[in-house]
Amino acid sequence: MQTIVTENEIWEILENVMDPEVPVLSVVDLGVVRAVTIIDNAVEVTITPTYSGCPAMNVIEINIKATLQAAGFNKVTVKTILSPAWTTDWLSEAGKEKLRAYGIAPPVGRSIDEHALFGAEKKVACPQCNSNNTKMLSQFGSTACKALYKCNDCLEPFDYFKCL
Repeated sequence: MQTIVTENEIWEILENVMDPEVPVLSVVDLGVVRAVTIIDNAVEVTITPTYSGCPAMNVIEINIKATLQAAGFNKVTVKTILSPAWTTDWLSEAGKEKLRAYGIAPPVGRSIDEHALFGAEKKVACPQCNSNNTKMLSQFGSTACKALYKCNDCLEPFDYFKCL
């Protein structure tokens, strides 16, 4: 007797596939998983890269396949789509909290950054002490999708996950 698997069960399994660059975020938290389709016991997972050429996407694809195969799904394909382009708006609220707890400031606001238009500096709260008295040191942090900040109160440096 064959059991019927639902898309929700696949989404739950995908919660265990972690982003290799920020290992506290699942690919579901990150919002790169766009769709799950099941046809005749074959699973297709559609993903969108966080940005073109993101080196983590190959590892994510391999990990999605391996995790689903380990859960008993033999026919697994991962399809990559580039449109619509991923934005930090797709990060889950739980993912933003996980970033903060991990020591990375989550994106402030939405991907359309009005601060860039009006010249106002973005207020990024320190994930260590929650102070808004912070300063950007570099547009680029540990990865291209993060900026390097420093808290002027607790003096700790931290990454900020940029709005993209």
